[in-house]
Amino acid sequence: MKIYLTAIAKAKPEFTSEIKTALENLVIETKKEQACIHYDLHQGIDDANTFVFYEIWEDQAGLDLHNKQPHIQEFVAMAAEKLQEPPIIIKMVKV
Repeated sequence: MKIYLTAIAKAKPEFTSEIKTALENLVIETKKEQACIHYDLHQGIDDANTFVFYEIWEDQAGLDLHNKQPHIQEFVAMAAEKLQEPPIIIKMVKV
């Protein structure tokens, strides 16, 4: 079953540029993953500190593997101090 995921991350203003660069790297690396169907990054117009991913994964196993990748683990480690709050992750199925 495909997993549709939306992730919202809010950078602290002083780290917005650094977070954006890190997220853009996630796009490059994640699109190489076999289970990744769709992985788009968006930045807020009214709030440039807000970033939203729209993702589609082949299945939960592929998403689980994604979350173990070094590029994801590196971002998670850095994000704790550079985001305003923990990312919001919304997993869905298509109806």
